[in-house]
Amino acid sequence: MKTLTQEAIDLLDRLIATPSTSRDEAATADIVEAFLKARVKGKVERIYNNVYVRTPLWDDSRPTLLMNSHHDTVRPSTSYTRDPYEPTHEEGRIYGLGSNDAGGSVVSLISAYRYLEMEPLPYNMLLAISAEEEVMGEHGMRALLPTLGHIDMALVGEPTGMQAAVGERGLVVMDCTAHGIRGHAARNEGVNALYKAMEDIERIRNYRFERTSPLLGDIKMTVTQISAGTQHNVVPDECKFVIDIRTTDAYSNEETVKIVQQLLEADTKERSTRVHASAIYTEHPLVKAAIAIGRETFVSPTTSDMALMHGIPSLKMGVGQSSRSHGADEYVLESEIEEGIKVYIDFLKTLFHTE
Repeated sequence: MKTLTQEAIDLLDRLIATPSTSRDEAATADIVEAFLKARVKGKVERIYNNVYVRTPLWDDSRPTLLMNSHHDTVRPSTSYTRDPYEPTHEEGRIYGLGSNDAGGSVVSLISAYRYLEMEPLPYNMLLAISAEEEVMGEHGMRALLPTLGHIDMALVGEPTGMQAAVGERGLVVMDCTAHGIRGHAARNEGVNALYKAMEDIERIRNYRFERTSPLLGDIKMTVTQISAGTQHNVVPDECKFVIDIRTTDAYSNEETVKIVQQLLEADTKERSTRVHASAIYTEHPLVKAAIAIGRETFVSPTTSDMALMHGIPSLKMGVGQSSRSHGADEYVLESEIEEGIKVYIDFLKTLFHTE
């Protein structure tokens, strides 16, 4: 296990030292691909900058578990006091961009896969280290999933302190335009589009969806931007506003959009419906296994590639802490990587053995 942990830390150092911002992560994909080809028995494949491998013990009669994390990063914060691409080890910490989000999970999942690759498990392991997660790009999970075939369940490596996130809200952003009639403010002419928008905003503020998710609670709608008018003495004939909608599994994103469109008088246009809510309940084998090895379950406030795995029961559990992600002087603990490998192995051995 010590050798496995050290190799994981060495791989993480190489990933940190190689810039890999979203849509520009070919170099870290090369590193992951070469590392796997040198150390695993399964056939390593790649689409764009997504690298994946299936266990050689594959059996179509068994369910398939997707083990996924991402190797791309956000751009470094301007507040960094260190070189974000210099992996630095100090007092048990590994500093560097992507160390916590999600390099620690990447190398720990790879180690767990290597350890169990030839183990006769009651399911198929499919390890996929993906790209463009931070932007949910078209060449990341969106391109990868269709190439993988049927997936029964997924384990997603994101920083959760190795606790089990059983749900995360989805997101729909809607651009709305209320229309009026232009007129002179001094003569009280026209129809004020701003007032019409205010009426719609009040409807949004007071509306309650009929169904509530047992896990994620109510859908939350918030107007976050508004813009109207050209000058002080002209009644505006157009008012634009934006709604941030945090969706749940009680409705599909498409259903949510239709309800909001019927609620409002303004013209509406959703930017995307692809960021779905994710919820997995206690009776699922993934949750049973997590609880069996002492993991606490919670609902995550952040989104991940789980949002793109619509219809696939998914559990998010990974190395590090979400609070360190996207900030300056990002780091992960060496002990967290060691723990992550052990917890992943225990989890994978326990999966489907909790009855």
